[in-house]
Amino acid sequence: MVMKLGLFAINYGACADPATAVRVARHAEAAGLESLWSGEHLVLPDPAPEGFALSPTLPMLDTVVGLTLVAAHTTTVKVASGIIVLPLRNPVVLAKELASLDQVAQGRLIVGVGAGYVRAEFDAVGVARSERAARTDDFINAMRALWSMPEPAYHGRYVTFSGIDAHPRPRQQPCPPIVVASGGRVADRRAVTLANGWYGFGLDLNQTRVHLDNLAAAGRKYERPAELGRLEITVTPAGPVRRDTVAQYAALGVDRLVLLPRPSADYTARHQPVPVDQILRTIDDAAANYRDI
Repeated sequence: MVMKLGLFAINYGACADPATAVRVARHAEAAGLESLWSGEHLVLPDPAPEGFALSPTLPMLDTVVGLTLVAAHTTTVKVASGIIVLPLRNPVVLAKELASLDQVAQGRLIVGVGAGYVRAEFDAVGVARSERAARTDDFINAMRALWSMPEPAYHGRYVTFSGIDAHPRPRQQPCPPIVVASGGRVADRRAVTLANGWYGFGLDLNQTRVHLDNLAAAGRKYERPAELGRLEITVTPAGPVRRDTVAQYAALGVDRLVLLPRPSADYTARHQPVPVDQILRTIDDAAANYRDI
């Protein structure tokens, strides 16, 4: 297996500047990276709670806008949301936006979604945090219905529709691959039963091993629909990345590593803006040292 390599934070920090995002995206594509990943928070708590790693003034382009920008200036590299906080979105509106993005990207979109966790963000949007898991499952199914059914119809707890249609559909049919974020047993069940892939952020080797064991346990407990195929594993590694550590992630069964702009950054610094020259060096280092693993 050849490890797929992606780059995180294509829409925030230094890459919140559109010209810089395009420069980084083109450099990553030319270097042979497989994918570019966004992050998402609609709002951030101010002041930041103790131990919270994101500053309230961190610049962050909207995920769909940022990925559409870099998709329009590239031709081969995939664009991925890592992740959209799905309970905070209207799934009908989001399905339209993502279908349009997949058209702009000519079929290069990966849809990463998660349940979210920032209480202030849920409060600001007016969504009960206690509903996040159920909304996430409901919204995934609703978007799939809009993307893939000849006559879209869905009747769920939080969203119901019929007698409608929306075109263009995504370039990828029946729909773009859906990747769900890690988040405990509920997320493991969601990955097994609803998703094409799973994404663990900021995991070292031991944490990755534990998560994959938990996913395997969920796979024994829940039936996986055959049409979803094999569950693809994506990880943003924690700590310095070297050739031997990439090989160890691969040995665990990880399919893709999505690198931080500064891979050596610790937890408190991993979301801080990184100078563009450092981001370009990270890309070049990955292309030179890890692509054949």
